[in-house]
Amino acid sequence: MTKDLKTQGVSYEEVGDAYFEKRQLKPFARVFHLWALGVGAVISGDFFGWNFGLAAGGFGGLFIATLVVAVMYAGLCYSIAEMSPALPHTGGAYSFARSSMGPWGGYITGLAENMEYILTPAVIVVGIGGYLGAIFGTPDA
Repeated sequence: MTKDLKTQGVSYEEVGDAYFEKRQLKPFARVFHLWALGVGAVISGDFFGWNFGLAAGGFGGLFIATLVVAVMYAGLCYSIAEMSPALPHTGGAYSFARSSMGPWGGYITGLAENMEYILTPAVIVVGIGGYLGAIFGTPDA
């Protein structure tokens, strides 16, 4: 038996457990895969960000920016820690946005999260390609 719910121009259909059983994710990424992706993202982000930050603001400017970002990140962590026990469902940023801004806010946040996860490996590839190109002297094309 299904029941349709309508909220803010979006309709939801309640489904049974069999619906979700057919749509479970298959485990693929192992510890090494996640480690490599995380290390690649951190290295690419740190070195690209540091180089541009040092060139734009110098050491003092980059240090101030680092302090501001650290305070904002701590605020983000505390906000998530406060909000997570209040929500009856999982989903990270999408879940928080859906609960606070409705289904369309959650949808836009979900799209932004997907773009982040799609673009991060591309940034890693560009960064590693640039480094290897400089080491081996390969042409840019």
